[in-house]
Formats: sequence, structure tokens, C-alpha cells
Amino acid sequence: MNRDQVLLKLEKAWNSFRESYAGLGAEQMSLPGVVEDWSVKDLIAHVSWWEEESLKHLPHILEGKRPPRYSVLYGGIDAFNAKMTELKRSLSLDEVLRQAVETHGRLVNYLAGVPDDVFERETRFRRRLRLDTYSHYPIHTASIRAWREKLLQN
Repeated sequence: MNRDQVLLKLEKAWNSFRESYAGLGAEQMSLPGVVEDWSVKDLIAHVSWWEEESLKHLPHILEGKRPPRYSVLYGGIDAFNAKMTELKRSLSLDEVLRQAVETHGRLVNYLAGVPDDVFERETRFRRRLRLDTYSHYPIHTASIRAWREKLLQN
């Protein structure tokens, strides 16, 4: 793959994620139960904070450094997600949506300036990017769509 192919894959998955909650009202987006006790709003914040993690760690990976392990820093990824959920729950829906769009834009802009060679094969950089973004978004896209189907049936 090259940069354009990676960015296209990222944008297709991002747009699909955004379409999964398009048209929902604020009340619906705040209902728990989409994934356990998470709401659509929580899932949007979740996707956004993983993009923030990419922005934080991808530059270090480019320098040949290894990001710190979540198991060491937080007690694991689940503990990190729980901590971030609590930090983001107090944000308004508008703020979560604004942060999501802003963070995604910063990520895409950052990727535009990265050397081409990191996209050409499965580098540590591209693996981290994939896990935090275009293979991550579809998981939550599917969850939101399944939850919406249940809403329609009730």
C-alpha cells in the first residue's frame, strides 16, 4: 500500500463510522447500552481518544522508539478505556462531536507529512495506525448499527 491507499482506507472506515450514528438525536446518542453501558456518545469519544493516542505515539514510533505499554501505565487497555470513559463522560455531546472531527482532521494532516516509506509495508507505524483507526472504527460502526436495529424493532 501507499499513503493514498492507507488514507483512503482510513477515510472510508471513518465515514462509515460517522454514517452509523447520522440522524440520531442527542437523547438517543446518550442512551447507554450500545456496548455494555456505553452510549453512541461514549463510542465517539472512545474512537477520538484512540486517534489522540495515535497522534501521541506515531511520532515516537517514527523515531524508532517504542510507546509505553498500557499494561504498565494503566493496568491494561481495558483499564485505560475505563479511565478515559470517566474523563470524557462529563463532556457535552457537542463537545465530543467537535473533538472527534478536530482530532480526526489533525490525524489526517499529520499523516500527510509522514515519509512515504512507512506506508509501503506493514511497519510498526502502519500497524499502530491500523489498530487505532481503520481496523478499530468498523468494530464500533457495527455495534452502533446493531443497536440502531434493536431500537427500530422496539
